[in-house]
Amino acid sequence: MVKNRSLLVTLSVVFILMMFIGTATAQREYHLEHEWAKIWINQNGSIDLLYDISIKLDSGPSINYVYIGQPKRDFTKGIAMDQYGHTLVASDASSGSDYKVQVNLYEPLTAGQTVRFNLTTNVARMIYEDTTENVGMKFKPTWWEEASVLDLQVQIVLPPGVTADNVTTTKELWNGTFPEDDRLSIFWQRGNLSPNQKYTFGVSFPKEYVQSYVRRPTGVVAFLQQYGPALLIFVVSIGVIGAVVFVARKRPYLLPKISMETLGIRHGLTAVEASYLLDVKPTEIVTEILYSLLQKRAIWVESTTPSLKLEIMQPFRNKTGTPETPLRYYEIDFLNAIKEDGILDEEKLAQTVVFLRDTIEEKLRGYCRRDTIDYYRKIVAKAWEQVEQAGTPELASKAYDEQLLWLFLDPNHQSRTQTAFRDKAFEPSPFWLWYWYSYRYYHPKPTYKPNITTPSKAAKPPTIPGADFANNIATAVENTSNKIVTNLEKFANAIVPMPTAAKASAKPAHHRSSCVCACAACACVCACVSCACACAGGGVG
Repeated sequence: MVKNRSLLVTLSVVFILMMFIGTATAQREYHLEHEWAKIWINQNGSIDLLYDISIKLDSGPSINYVYIGQPKRDFTKGIAMDQYGHTLVASDASSGSDYKVQVNLYEPLTAGQTVRFNLTTNVARMIYEDTTENVGMKFKPTWWEEASVLDLQVQIVLPPGVTADNVTTTKELWNGTFPEDDRLSIFWQRGNLSPNQKYTFGVSFPKEYVQSYVRRPTGVVAFLQQYGPALLIFVVSIGVIGAVVFVARKRPYLLPKISMETLGIRHGLTAVEASYLLDVKPTEIVTEILYSLLQKRAIWVESTTPSLKLEIMQPFRNKTGTPETPLRYYEIDFLNAIKEDGILDEEKLAQTVVFLRDTIEEKLRGYCRRDTIDYYRKIVAKAWEQVEQAGTPELASKAYDEQLLWLFLDPNHQSRTQTAFRDKAFEPSPFWLWYWYSYRYYHPKPTYKPNITTPSKAAKPPTIPGADFANNIATAVENTSNKIVTNLEKFANAIVPMPTAAKASAKPAHHRSSCVCACAACACVCACVSCACACAGGGVG
C-alpha cells in the first residue's frame, strides 16, 4: 500500500513537471522586421490603408495567421498578398471595439523563418473637422503586445493640392516629405519599438481639399464632449476629498514624498543620430549622412571641386529607398537637398540637420540624457575594439566597414585608424563606395577605378598599406566636411537655434503648430468625434 502511494506521488510529480516543460517549450517568440503603413487620404473622407508586414518567428509553435488592427469598425477589406504572389485569405475578426483583420498565411511560419505580406483596406469617415477650421486625422499603427518592431514607417499621402506650407502634424515630428503622383506625402520612421510601444501620427490641412468630412459637433453634444469628462472628474474629486478629510481626522499626518521617474537610457539611435548627442559639428553630421548613403550605394560623388557634385544611384532616385535597403528620414532629407545639377541646396541641408536635431530631442523625452550619452560613447569604444582586435587584415578591414559611422564619432579616429592598421594592410571591397569615393579623390596616386554600377564584375581591388589608408580616409573625411558647404555662414544661419527653455519642442521645424484632434476627451478611445486612431493591437496564432 505504501509502495503504491509512493509510486502515485512520483507519477503525479512527473506529470506536473511535464506540464511545466510543455508550457515552457510552447512559448512563442517572434518579432517584426518591419511594419510599414501607407495611407492615401481620399476626397470622400475615407482612406486607403496599406500595411506591409515582415514578421519572423524566433522560436516556439508555428504561426498560422496574423491580426492587423484597423482604425475603426467601418472598414472594407481589400487584397492580402505575400512576397511570393500568393493571395491570402483575409477575414474580419473584430470583436466589440477591437477592430482587426485576420490574415491567414499561405503556409505555417516555423521557427527561424520570415514572411512578408501586405494588406489593403478602405476605412470610411476618417477625416474630421477640428477647432482650427481645418480638417485632419490621427492614426495609430497596429501595436504588438508580445513582439518588438525593428522598423516602423508611416507615410500619409495628402489630397491633391495640399502643400507643405498649409499642412501641420501632431506632436510626432515628421521625418521628411516627398512627392507621390503630384501629391505631397509625409513620412515618419521609428526604430526598435518595444513590445506594446505605441505611436500616434496625424495631419491637419485646409478643408477645401476634401469634399466630405465629419463635422465638429455643436450645442449640447459639443458641451458634453468638451466638459463632460471634466465635470465627472470634479464630482469624483469632491467625493475623494471628502473621504480623505474623513480619514485624516482619524489618522496622523504623513510627511509628503516627492519622486521622479526616468526611463533611463534611450536605446536604438543610429550612429548619425548619436552624432548629435556627442556634439559633432553640423557639417560633420552632414558628412556622416553622406557616408551613410555611400555605404548603402545610394549616391556617388561625381566631383569635389569647387564643391561636391552628387549623383543619386538608379534604385534610389525615388528617394524612398528599396525594400532591401530602406532609407532613414535624414537620408531622405539629404537626397531631397540634392538639386538637379547635383549640387547641394544648403538651406535644405540645414533643414536636414534641424529635423534630425528635433527628432532626437523628441526621442529623448523622458530619458536620462547623460546616461544616454555615456551609453553611445561606450558603443563607439566597442566599435574600435572590434577593429583593433581583429586577427587578420581582411577581418580588420571588414570590421572597419561595418562600424564605419560609429568610428567617425571618435574625435581621435585618425590617430586610432593609424594605430589599428600600423601593422596591417587594408583590404577594401569593390562594394564599398565610401572607400572608393575617398580613394578616387584624395589618394595621391589612384591606380584603381571602381565599377560603381556593377561592382561584382570589378577586378579585385588593390591592397592598401595601413599608413596610406589611414592618411587617405582622414584626409577624405576632413576635406569633405570642409567642402560639403560652400557658404558656411549661410548654412549656420539656416539652422534655427533650439529654444533653451523648452529644448524638447514637439513642434515641427518651420511649421505652425496645430491640434488635429481638438476634442478635450480625445485619448484614442474612439469615442471622441475628432479622433480616428487604430484602437487594436496585432497578434498571431
